[in-house]
Amino acid sequence: MNRRVLFIALFVISIGGLAFVQYRYLRIGLSLARLQFARQISDAGADIRSGLYANNQLTYLLGSVLERDSTRFNTGMDHMRDASRHFLEDYLKEKLIDNEIDADFTFELMTRDSSYYLASAAGNRRPDPRSAYPIELDGYLPERVGQRLILQLQFADLTTYFLLQLNGLTFPSLLFLAGILIAVLWVLRTYYWQERTITTTHEFINNLTHELRTPVFSISLAAKILREKLPEEEKPLADTILQQTARVSGHIDQVLELGNLERASGSIPMEPINLAPALRQQCEQFVALCDLEGIRFTHTLPDGPLQMNGSVFHLENAVSNLLDNARKYGKGSPVHLEARRDSGRLLISVKDQGPGMAAAEQRRIFRKYYRIPEGDRQEVRGYGLGLSYVKTVVDRHRGKIRVESEPGRGTEITIELPLSNHGSENL
Repeated sequence: MNRRVLFIALFVISIGGLAFVQYRYLRIGLSLARLQFARQISDAGADIRSGLYANNQLTYLLGSVLERDSTRFNTGMDHMRDASRHFLEDYLKEKLIDNEIDADFTFELMTRDSSYYLASAAGNRRPDPRSAYPIELDGYLPERVGQRLILQLQFADLTTYFLLQLNGLTFPSLLFLAGILIAVLWVLRTYYWQERTITTTHEFINNLTHELRTPVFSISLAAKILREKLPEEEKPLADTILQQTARVSGHIDQVLELGNLERASGSIPMEPINLAPALRQQCEQFVALCDLEGIRFTHTLPDGPLQMNGSVFHLENAVSNLLDNARKYGKGSPVHLEARRDSGRLLISVKDQGPGMAAAEQRRIFRKYYRIPEGDRQEVRGYGLGLSYVKTVVDRHRGKIRVESEPGRGTEITIELPLSNHGSENL
C-alpha cells in the first residue's frame, strides 16, 4: 500500500512539475511574442507617421473632420466623419499587414484635451495600457489644428492573438502532456488490473493447495495402513502410492512457500544461524538418494561453522532444489557440490555434466513457471517453480545467484550469501 501511495504521489508531482515547466515556457513565449509585437508596432508606427505627414487626400479629409469644416465638401459632417473613419481604418490595416500584424484593432485620433477627436466605430476611451500603442503625428495635421495629435491603436485581446501565433509551441506541448497523462493512466489501470488478477490468483492457489492437503494426507495415511496388510509381492503398489503422495505434498508446500515469499517481503524470519550442520546433513542424505539411482555425487565443505543471518529452512530448500535439478536434468551424470568462504561470503556451487543450456535460456530459467522446451514432451516432470523459489530465497538473504553453462558441457549454478564475522565463531 505504501508503495502504491508513493507511486501515485510521484506521478502527481511529475505531471504537476511538467505542467508547471510547460506553463513557464509558455509565459516566456508570450513575453517574447509581446516584445516582437512591440517592435512590429514601432515599425508600423513609423510607416503610419510617414504616410500621414504630408498634405494628401486622406490627411486633408481628416483635418476637415477634426475642424468640423464641411465647406469644401458637398455632403454633411456625419457622412464626412464616416468616410474618414473608413479610409483611415483601411490605411492603418494596410500598414499593419505590411509589418505582419493582422490582429483586430480600433483607433483614436485626438489631441490631449480631446478638443479634436476622431475614433473608429468600436473605439474604447479606456483601453488596457498593455494593449494601447500611441503614435504622435507630425507634419500637416498637427500644424493645421495647431495642437499635438496622437493616433492611438488599441488591440482587444492580445493574449489570444499571441497564443494563436505560438501554435507551434502551445498545441504540441498540450498534446504531449495529454499523451503522457493518458499513457501513465493506462499504465496505472493495467497495473491495478494485474495486481487484482495476481491477488485473485494467489487466493485461488492458496485455497486450492490447502484443500488438496486433506485428501493427500488421507491417501498417504490409507496407503500406510494398507501396506501393513498387503502381502510382500503387492507392497510395491502401496510404496508407489506413498511416493506419489509425498511428491504431490512437496509440490503443494513449494507453491505455498513461493506464494508467501512473493506477497510479503518480511515473510522469512532472519536469525543468527550456523548453516554448516544443515548443509552437511543435506549432502549425506543426497548421497544416499544418488546411490539408489546410480548417480555419482561428491561434495566439498569447508571446516568450521558458517555463521550468517537467515533461515535454515529456506536455505535448505534452496540448496535441495539445486541438487534435485542437477540430479533430474543432468541425465545421470556426476553431480558435485562445493561450498567455500570467499571475502566474507559463502559460495555454494552445484555442478553437473548434463546437456547444459544456451545463453538465452540462462536468462529465463529463474522466471516463475518457465521450463526449457524439450519438444512436444518433457522428459522430466515439473512446474518451473524450483529455480524461481531459489532466486527469491537468495534475494531475501541479500545474496546473488549466477549460472555458468554451455550446451553439451553441463551446468554450474552458484549462490553467494553474506556471512557474519566471516562465517567463523572465532573471529
